[in-house]
Amino acid sequence: MKVEWVKDLVDGQHVHDEFIVASVAKCASDKGKSYLNINLQDKTGVLAAKKWEVSDHDLEIIVPGAVLEIEGDITSYKGALQLKVLSANETIKELVDISNFKKVSPIPLEEMKAKLDMYLHSFKDKDVSLITNKVVEHFYDKYITYPAAVRIHHEFGSGIIHHSLAMADMAEAIAKLYPEVDRDILVAGALLHDIGKTIEYKDLPVPEQTVEGKLIGHISLMYAEFKKIVDELNIKSEVPLLLEHMILAHHGQLEFGSPVLPTTREAMLLSMIDLIDSRMMVLDKAYANVKPGEFTEKVWSMDNVSFYKPKER
Repeated sequence: MKVEWVKDLVDGQHVHDEFIVASVAKCASDKGKSYLNINLQDKTGVLAAKKWEVSDHDLEIIVPGAVLEIEGDITSYKGALQLKVLSANETIKELVDISNFKKVSPIPLEEMKAKLDMYLHSFKDKDVSLITNKVVEHFYDKYITYPAAVRIHHEFGSGIIHHSLAMADMAEAIAKLYPEVDRDILVAGALLHDIGKTIEYKDLPVPEQTVEGKLIGHISLMYAEFKKIVDELNIKSEVPLLLEHMILAHHGQLEFGSPVLPTTREAMLLSMIDLIDSRMMVLDKAYANVKPGEFTEKVWSMDNVSFYKPKER
């Protein structure tokens, strides 16, 4: 039975509780001795862990997605908490409450659904409104519950809608600053750009990519689905083309997976907004267990930079 949570753990604490294995890698020390580098998870967060003495049984049971009974000691390493795993044992699946291990958005789902509804009713352009509402309706149940990633950003339940609404809020603010921006196109792009992730990922306590996700990716998956839905609407304006371009270009650079570069004002802004929100989420995670006046560990997805957490004033 789960009794302690990642968010409440402190340096020096002895832990004997259930965790789900988010990831595991077999590594070798400088002396050539094998050890396991593990990320353990519950619904409140992720805890880095290491197991220095590794048996064949450990290799069999310490696998991603497994809920295990873990015993170990919490230590502080470079300002972040880490667990030294002393033992790991299988649990009885029938007695495990899997909801204890699935991370979800910190924003209540009902609140996000209400904001989404507000945005869906806010479009003045009838074609933008028709397309956006139709596409969201088609994916709705998954759109409001699925994660937006496996591990980098918004990798939790309702991550797609959390990320999309934050981007829509930024799009709304930017459109007010720059009157030349097509507000409806930009906000619609924010809401629609990542819906392909409902096909790319599996909604599990530890998210996984689907076969389609690995082979094709969410941008191409979304473009194909978008075309099918919009073609049935038989819209004659340029709106479908503009939104298709935003979907294809929202990663901003070819090397980041976009098949085309942003070549409209709104597509350029969408790629920038996407980068801002994803990086803020990455930084939130990096700072989570760092004390003021100390640096984070190197953040590999942000040029391997360690970020300083300013002292409280």
